[in-house]
Amino acid sequence: MENRIFDMEEVKVSKEDAATKTVFYSSDATSGSVWVIQPGQTLQKHQHTQSDDIWVVLQGEGIYYPEKDKEVPFHKGQVLLAPKGMCHGAKNIGKEDIIFVSIVAPVPLDYQPIEE
Repeated sequence: MENRIFDMEEVKVSKEDAATKTVFYSSDATSGSVWVIQPGQTLQKHQHTQSDDIWVVLQGEGIYYPEKDKEVPFHKGQVLLAPKGMCHGAKNIGKEDIIFVSIVAPVPLDYQPIEE
């Protein structure tokens, strides 16, 4: 891996129509992404059947979905863990963008949406 230092301000991308994921590195074992969720946007509830997903919250506040029908508040400075097979997703209820780093392992990961 050539680049081993990443500046999230340079990596992150934001789109008005949906929560935005930008992959900034990938290896044969893990993958790292930065997510931006604007106020009012939702990252759909989903699961990964073979991978853990760890979120490090750099900015913002919101609601985390650790289960299909459960809501837990979260904020900047927290780390959120979704072990393989566990529901996770988020909604921005604040006034600023939520920005978090997601580290997933092992890869490749699958994405299975959880319907309401």
